[in-house]
Amino acid sequence: MSTAHRCHSMPFGTHILDDGRVNFRLWAPGADKVELCLQGNAPEFKLLMAAEADGWYGITTEHAGIGTYYQYRIDDKRYVPDPASRYQPEDVNGPSQVIDPEGWQWQDNDWTGRPWEDAVFYELHVGTFSEEGTFAGVKKRLDYLVDLGITAVQLMPVADFSGQRNWGYDGVLPFAPDSSYGTADELKDLIATAHLKGLMVFNDVVYSHFGPEGNYLHLYAPAFFTDRFQTPWGNTVNFDPEQSYWGRQFFIHNALYWLEEYHFDGLRLDAVHAIFDDSSPDILEELAEAARLGPGYDRPVHLVLENDNNTAHYLRLNPLSPYRYFNAQWNDDFHHVLHVLLTGETAGYYQDYKQQPISHLGRCLTEGFAYQGEVSEYRDGKQRGEPCSDLPLSAFISFLQNHDQIGNRASGERISALCAPEALHAVTAILLLAPSPPLLFMGQEWACSQPFTYFVDFPEELGNQVNQARLHEFPKLKFTDTELQNDLLLPTSIQAFQAAKLAWDELNQEPHHQWLEYHQKLLQIRSRYIIPRIKDITGKQAHYRLLSDKALSVQWRLNDDSTLILVANLGGEPVSADYFSNRELLFASHSKADINSRYNRLNPWEVIFYLEEFRK
Repeated sequence: MSTAHRCHSMPFGTHILDDGRVNFRLWAPGADKVELCLQGNAPEFKLLMAAEADGWYGITTEHAGIGTYYQYRIDDKRYVPDPASRYQPEDVNGPSQVIDPEGWQWQDNDWTGRPWEDAVFYELHVGTFSEEGTFAGVKKRLDYLVDLGITAVQLMPVADFSGQRNWGYDGVLPFAPDSSYGTADELKDLIATAHLKGLMVFNDVVYSHFGPEGNYLHLYAPAFFTDRFQTPWGNTVNFDPEQSYWGRQFFIHNALYWLEEYHFDGLRLDAVHAIFDDSSPDILEELAEAARLGPGYDRPVHLVLENDNNTAHYLRLNPLSPYRYFNAQWNDDFHHVLHVLLTGETAGYYQDYKQQPISHLGRCLTEGFAYQGEVSEYRDGKQRGEPCSDLPLSAFISFLQNHDQIGNRASGERISALCAPEALHAVTAILLLAPSPPLLFMGQEWACSQPFTYFVDFPEELGNQVNQARLHEFPKLKFTDTELQNDLLLPTSIQAFQAAKLAWDELNQEPHHQWLEYHQKLLQIRSRYIIPRIKDITGKQAHYRLLSDKALSVQWRLNDDSTLILVANLGGEPVSADYFSNRELLFASHSKADINSRYNRLNPWEVIFYLEEFRK
């Protein structure tokens, strides 16, 4: 087995020279003086950093080495961590540590990745996926994921956040794996082990904002931010190429760092609708091109967006700029319309799907987005989305659950707690057998009973603000503050974090074990019959027909000219329909004998898939 050492070279952070000395560089255009403070001995050792062009400060010293703790001191006043710290052993407000990235010997140099159409995603939170709550804890469960039929592990953000527990979207030091999950080498070990088992690993990165605790960039590099736009998290990150060239490079190098130094197979970019950049190429296009011409030059690198705007052009391969594209976007439309059909809920963003939900579903299954420029009632009559029927259906990741859709509910209920089992049984088959790549959220495959609410571990004052904001998110519950606090798991409570831990002992109980076997069966069908046939098929090779206000049929022409056919009744009443009973049955939610005994009638919550082979 061949081995390798990997290090991403970047203009900031630390660089260990061949002679053992360490070079430190910090972009601090708002500072008049920067000192490097080497810690671990008393008194600490301070070294004045040389001012360089364009707001940079740098120094090379023999007084630091592998393992050295250090901070920067700004204008004789404030100690700050390295924004490009590779590791923070004492959390975001403590010292950074010099890490030798080439000290880890990779054992996966023979790993060449997997093609995009293989993707079956499993989103997990490192801190709650296992009892240990660590990278090592995830590693112990990789064989389970392989047996389930997963091909791609999607980690929720691992970049360093304040405290010991957090969803990860409050990260402030984007180059440092959070120490509560383990060391940098333990994350690398997880990824290398996953590769040896045939699993891709994706990292969730946040480039639209920083968390509210532990971010000091505004003190010495205010050009990182702009007040031209506002997000739910405050001032936006400034991506103007003239005002903040180095801020822009900071995030591009972060993407390259995770892909190169950690050998991730891909990235999910969180909330890019909150990234504002009118330059050309914009930051997303420039980042995609850098990733594909860099780490992606000689191996598959996959890039995924979360984008509420349904901006389809980011997913389109343009021959004039062939590297500036993303493989896929999380398809919220698919989730929202099925949630309406399953639960009847139409509040909030679900209101956009209450009219003709089955038509919205048909469009999701055959074209990708339901909203491709139509007016959104939830968005005050604004248009949402762009046409996308020419895109491959692999550009739209489908899901019934994810961290947001569960965790943003008041009590963090999973979909299995909100609808009848037969209804979930039906839509799970659609999720896992339709051509678009599916995503499962951890525990979904066995209908885990544990909730997943938002949790943080902030200092007391900030934590109280978060708790109050959480309470005010759910006024429709009409509870008093006391009742709310008793009923809800407040974000700062240790109980919210502990309740989110997966209940692995449920696997040996019913009906949980039956749910697990059901998911395994469906993913086996997908692996054998669907995945080999779906590369590059588009909406132009698919069409749907409404059978009633709750039922439809869908046909997809696959890349070997076979036809995948879905007939589904997603309602509680029988439906009269011609459901191709003379075709080869691939899957049925009811028994084949039961189907053949009926004539042109679909039972409530019945789903049937046929595969019609091409005949010359």
